[in-house]
Amino acid sequence: MAGKGKGGRGAEGKKITSQSAKAGLQFPVARMGRYLKQGRYADRVGAGAPVYLAAVLEYLCAEILELAGNAARDNKKSRIVPRHIQLAVRNDEELNRLLGNVTIASGGVLPNIHAVLLPKKTAAKAAAGASK
Repeated sequence: MAGKGKGGRGAEGKKITSQSAKAGLQFPVARMGRYLKQGRYADRVGAGAPVYLAAVLEYLCAEILELAGNAARDNKKSRIVPRHIQLAVRNDEELNRLLGNVTIASGGVLPNIHAVLLPKKTAAKAAAGASK
């Protein structure tokens, strides 16, 4: 009689390990591979391509989430909202260049007042302020 395994080939009772677990990643490697194949970006897709893509995307997400978490903590909030992601991305030079043409919904803008618009300090006001 046939064995009690899952299929015809392979060792009996062998534990199934996901590609993500083999690569030590949280992002889905198999799904990335499927998207690369379905997207018809190339005739063939190597075994390392989805692993590399998943690793890069995981790193970018981790970087943005860390900076956004810092922005949320600076604003005394425990939850990351789009505003925190916007602040994180726009205050980081490299992420700002990468996501320069991206609009983050409900992100707002960086707080910025142009130097020309600020009130001028005159000599009389500076002297009056110093005498008090």
